[in-house]
Amino acid sequence: MMKTKMIKKFIFMMAIACVATSGIAQDKLASMAPVDKKMRTIDSLSIVHLLQHEEVAQAPASALYPEWNNVYTTHYGVEIPEEYKIDLRGFHMPADSRLVTSHFGYRKTFHRNHYGTDIKVYVGDTIRAAFSGKIRIVAYEGKGYGRYVIIRHSNGLETLYGHMSKQLVKEDQMVKAGEPIGLGGNTGRSTGAHLHFETRFLGQFINPEKLFNFEMQDVKADYYVYRSNGSGSLMNATGVLAASETEDEVVEDKVEESRNFQQQRIAAQKAKPRTRIHKVQKGESLSSIAKKYKTSVSELCRLNGITQKSTLRVGQILKHS
Repeated sequence: MMKTKMIKKFIFMMAIACVATSGIAQDKLASMAPVDKKMRTIDSLSIVHLLQHEEVAQAPASALYPEWNNVYTTHYGVEIPEEYKIDLRGFHMPADSRLVTSHFGYRKTFHRNHYGTDIKVYVGDTIRAAFSGKIRIVAYEGKGYGRYVIIRHSNGLETLYGHMSKQLVKEDQMVKAGEPIGLGGNTGRSTGAHLHFETRFLGQFINPEKLFNFEMQDVKADYYVYRSNGSGSLMNATGVLAASETEDEVVEDKVEESRNFQQQRIAAQKAKPRTRIHKVQKGESLSSIAKKYKTSVSELCRLNGITQKSTLRVGQILKHS
């Protein structure tokens, strides 16, 4: 009888131990659940970051640009968003120099528009990427940018670096902000060693000095809100830092642009002398026509490829200047 009681007591104790062990195991599993959930979150973020990096590696700002290629263009065949916030954080000055030698806008001296900002550099100075991105074009243009590089960035901008003496990168290469991409020079249509620096959004030129303070070597704000009408505003996380361009200012810019075009057209007309002609009338001769326009018979012959013995026909067209 005593032995039976001891066996029952032993079984009871084992049952309690099993229940306790099961509870501990469940507590253990319960404590591990948040860790597993956290690990899954970390894995998901890693995958997202990996996919984002892969997107940048293949084609930065692919949501904006229809394709990736290595062909120079300023027209991408897409509709410009009514408003787009461009992230300026992570900017690095393209050159150590703080001196701006020529601003964005119309140049009266050369009778043409200047679509970038010129920064004074010397031949051999290091030129660096303004933002991280992917090299789209490495090329040479003898009558324009000289040796130049274009980089597309994930913030939607494309930056151009012109007149370099040497390019240090290749097309489709990934670069980080501040990484050397070339050396300062005086190649192409240039009157002295300098860096021609452009900023574009979907082919639309933006004045770099609206975005960056070259003297302070920094951005003017965290973001630049670009609008399809050509206006924009500077912003940071707390809101607008600088007042947006007003409609009047945008209209004035358009008027100025039109005025510049007219000036260029007039300058082109002045640069290319207009050819004047005369329609031969009955009874006219080379000598009478020369006297009428205060020129010489020999000059008339030269302009029209004829001789003094050539017979004039009524209605014949002659150049006289």
